[in-house]
Amino acid sequence: MKLLVASASLADIGAACEAGLADGVYTTPALLHGADASADPFSQLDEICRLANRPVYAMVSAATTNDIVRDARDLARLSDVIVVRIPFVEDAVPAIRRLSAEGIRVAATLVFSPAQALLAAKAGASAVSVQLDSLEAQGQDGPAALADIHRLFEDFQVPCDILAVPVGSPARLLACAKAGADLCTVTPADLRAMLLHPLTDRGMDQFLSDLSRLRGGGAA
Repeated sequence: MKLLVASASLADIGAACEAGLADGVYTTPALLHGADASADPFSQLDEICRLANRPVYAMVSAATTNDIVRDARDLARLSDVIVVRIPFVEDAVPAIRRLSAEGIRVAATLVFSPAQALLAAKAGASAVSVQLDSLEAQGQDGPAALADIHRLFEDFQVPCDILAVPVGSPARLLACAKAGADLCTVTPADLRAMLLHPLTDRGMDQFLSDLSRLRGGGAA
């Protein structure tokens, strides 16, 4: 399973990529605005693409077919690593079809059911993005929804990735992995939290204590 760091901070993206912890970058208009409210989003994305040199997911700012196609083409011109995020509404279906025929990678967002996922894949989406928190706010089981989509894709050999958004904790990451997610978004804070475990801390304390004792000649 691949991890997409959800951030528009060049410092955080650079650190995650340099450490080999990020397989790509996931951006939203809110993240771009939060990183630099005065900057042009296209300029920000251009910098992120150059820094990351791996898939960068970027959202269109349109909801009608022709406008979606225009925005997606503009985004795709920034870099070969761009994957265009498009909300899966009715007007998006012909747009996804046209864009995929042009070789532009598309991730269909706001997908919540196996039926939607199948239609998005048939239209040409290379990934479907499932918003777990929105599902669970409606009393549904997020990982179970991922598992249903995964089972459908496996049974009919649908060549489309499943993206889980957001993960938020090591336990959730494991649940998404077991459910068959191909990609998960993680914040920089999530990545740092995943590195931690109380037994690791305890073992490190013991290791350092043993080293100190041995270097001080305290070994019997």
